[in-house]
Amino acid sequence: MKLERKHALVLVAVAVWNVVTYAQFTKALVQTEEDRPTGYFVAHGVLIVVNLVIAVVLGRWGLRALRASR
Repeated sequence: MKLERKHALVLVAVAVWNVVTYAQFTKALVQTEEDRPTGYFVAHGVLIVVNLVIAVVLGRWGLRALRASR
């Protein structure tokens, strides 16, 4: 399957969006003053890692597609 430039831009945009939103989420999670159980932090930490991995994969695909479209 060949991705067009518009598809590549969407992939890169989604990757950037994931990084920005989950960076803010991480900051809020670290700065929380509430007393939460450890499982709360573990579950949210896993969500952060998984979404950042997804962002890296989508970003790489998008950048490869952009380079291929030139």
